[in-house]
Amino acid sequence: MSEASDIKAPNPPIRVLLIAATLPIIGGQTVQANRLWKMMRLEPGIRMDIQSINPVFLPRLQNIKYIRTAVTLLKYVFDLLCAVPKYDVLHVFSASYTSFVISPSPALLIAKLFGKPTILNYHSGEAADHLTRWKKTAIPTIKQFDKTIVPSAYLVDVFRTFDLPAKEIFNFVDTDSFTFRKRDPLKPIFLSNRNFEPHYNITCTLRTFKLIQSMVPDSSLIVVGDGSQNTLLKDLSAELGLKNIDFRGAIDPTEMPAIYAESDIYLNASSIDNMPLSLLEAFSAGLPVVSTNAGGIPYIVENERTGLLVDIDDHEALAEAALRLLRDNEFAQGIIKSAQEEVKRYSWENVRDQWLCVYRELANK
Repeated sequence: MSEASDIKAPNPPIRVLLIAATLPIIGGQTVQANRLWKMMRLEPGIRMDIQSINPVFLPRLQNIKYIRTAVTLLKYVFDLLCAVPKYDVLHVFSASYTSFVISPSPALLIAKLFGKPTILNYHSGEAADHLTRWKKTAIPTIKQFDKTIVPSAYLVDVFRTFDLPAKEIFNFVDTDSFTFRKRDPLKPIFLSNRNFEPHYNITCTLRTFKLIQSMVPDSSLIVVGDGSQNTLLKDLSAELGLKNIDFRGAIDPTEMPAIYAESDIYLNASSIDNMPLSLLEAFSAGLPVVSTNAGGIPYIVENERTGLLVDIDDHEALAEAALRLLRDNEFAQGIIKSAQEEVKRYSWENVRDQWLCVYRELANK
């Protein structure tokens, strides 16, 4: 036998199908899925492709309610049936409620059909309510996945209360995209970039800014986002008589670093939340965070050390916390420095090996 025949052939790459929302849907899951896909494509041992849960199909029907959902779901299922046999592992991003039914559930059924191992990557801050209301369907479905991965210790704790094992792998921040800018002293330039949906409570953010502006007249607020409350929020802004407020609309994620760069303080008033990437991006860019203590936020923001936290729906406390940063520059600089150190935990280098281990484990089952 020749020496050449003794040399083992290199292992073929593990083929992973990442199933997630893609643009034009804008949100934390879309951003995180795209970042993961970009980084994994650089790994020689992984071949990852994305399957959109919202494929564009029959464009003329996309503006018709219910019909749009039906044709998109049909295209999604068809795409899965064609794609799944080609892959070793399915990695499925998931939200809650109806989205859970129309996204992970078909992927799970088709994976079972072809004998493929599955990862449920659950991201919703509404997990407790979802699993309580939908326990007869959601919990048995989740148990059918080979692995359940969540991005925060908060969701690990929530899943544990329902006897569902879950492993924590953090969302990660593209720290190279968010350039840290020293803000000393802070200027009263505020940023809000959560979507215009009730659980993000942008109405509270606007009321907070009203109080801030009554004390600091030259303060300004950049508002990035879109959603079902678009008209309501703009009407409220006019009703409150807010000045220096700039509604930017929905922004492509690639443009967000520049918007962080022009802002000085990050405001968040969400009433339901998990592990918002936007807070970590603010850490990375050098904006001190003033936020409510909704859901998993206290797991990533330590009050008085890496940010300031107040109770949900308390615009007076939120405004006072923001004003404290403007009044006490030494305290604000300490918050910024601690947050800059904290965000290093959420780098690609810290999560890369965890994902690779999960893929290898399932591919070898």
